[in-house]
Amino acid sequence: MRPLIITTFVSLDGVMEAPGGEGNYRNAGWSFKLVDPDPAMYEIKEREQAEAGALLLGRVSYETFAPIWPKMTEEFARYNTLPKYVVSSTLQEQELVTNWGEITILRTLDEVSQVKDTEGGPLLVHGSGTLAQSLAEAGLVDRYHLLVFPLLLGGGKRLFSTADLDATRLELVEQETYSNGVQKMIYDVKGAGR
Repeated sequence: MRPLIITTFVSLDGVMEAPGGEGNYRNAGWSFKLVDPDPAMYEIKEREQAEAGALLLGRVSYETFAPIWPKMTEEFARYNTLPKYVVSSTLQEQELVTNWGEITILRTLDEVSQVKDTEGGPLLVHGSGTLAQSLAEAGLVDRYHLLVFPLLLGGGKRLFSTADLDATRLELVEQETYSNGVQKMIYDVKGAGR
């Protein structure tokens, strides 16, 4: 079984929206504009790319990344060669880009579960806030890789659902604080069968 990992930049109050500046969100670009850079914090991103078996994306994140990432041949060299799965009930095959390797559309979370049951490296979810919430609600998330920024952003898309669910227990398996106050927090999801 392949582990499913949610990986994201997130503010202390749980906002994950537009950390790099995409979109017209009020605080777009907060990861670059509001916090001094520390190259050490990107070690986890390099490790993820080296270990990943495939990318799992929601439709909106796919449409954001697909025109850009294939051109970033140095930064995303390995990601560009990996299989990609896009979870969408509306995206059509003819809308997929042709320069980003193998891309498969999954229509349901049951299909995501079937991909998880195959052999291979981790399934990484970048961005994809709505998908991340749905995956967590369905019990499909195995791990969170969070870079937590020392910011309170108020409005914005949240990483974690506000649905009235049973508590989810997490186990901290790795942490580090960087010179700019950003914290790497890696959590395994605990629970039945885990």
